[in-house]
Formats: sequence, C-alpha cells, structure tokens
Amino acid sequence: QVQLVESGGGSVQAGGSLKLTCTVSEYTVNNFCMGWFRQTPGKEREFVVSISATNATIYSDSVKGRFTISKGNTKNTQYLQMNYLKPEDTAMYYCAATRYFRACTVTGGPFDSWGQGTQVAVSS
Repeated sequence: QVQLVESGGGSVQAGGSLKLTCTVSEYTVNNFCMGWFRQTPGKEREFVVSISATNATIYSDSVKGRFTISKGNTKNTQYLQMNYLKPEDTAMYYCAATRYFRACTVTGGPFDSWGQGTQVAVSS
C-alpha cells in the first residue's frame, strides 16, 4: 500500500470549478493505477475516474466531459480538474491507487490504497 493525501476540496456554486490534488508519498504516480472515487452519506462509494501508468483513462458517465484527470510535473502528484460542477457532485472525494495495473482496464478498480478524502460541496 501507499500513502495518499488529497487536497483542494471546498465549496463552490453550481457551474463553478475546483481542482483536487492527490499526492503520493515516496513513489511516483507512474508506479500505479490511480483513481478518484466519491461518497455521500448513506451511499456506496462511487467510481469517478482512473488513470493508468500509460495515461489511459476511464471516466464515469456522470462526469465525462466535465472532469479531467492528469498527472503533475512533480511525478508524485495527480490532479482532478472539475468543471461545470453540479449540486449532485457534492461528496467526499477519495484518491485511490494500486500496483495492480489491470485495475485501470476496468471501470472501478479494484484499488487497495486510499486517502482520507477531501470534501466538495456544490450549491445551487
């Protein structure tokens, strides 16, 4: 497993943007299949997006065209740019990682390392 730290959450009005950051300790993001999930109280964790070591991406239909995952120049960070945010995007967002590269060939993982989460709130 690897330590992951998210940042960048906050409150925004509908139509606005936020950029989340996931920092990987001790390793480069290219060692992993990485992804983002989100969860609201009382609901199961929902897959948002994944990015492979070779930068292949899978997006959930709910965020396709609005969210973009990318890797930073520092090699141990990846970003989730969220545009045109909607109230239904309100959730705790979690960064995820796994060394199992095949996890990035299917929607939703599996992932075995998780961050503590960062809250995103979108008001109407």
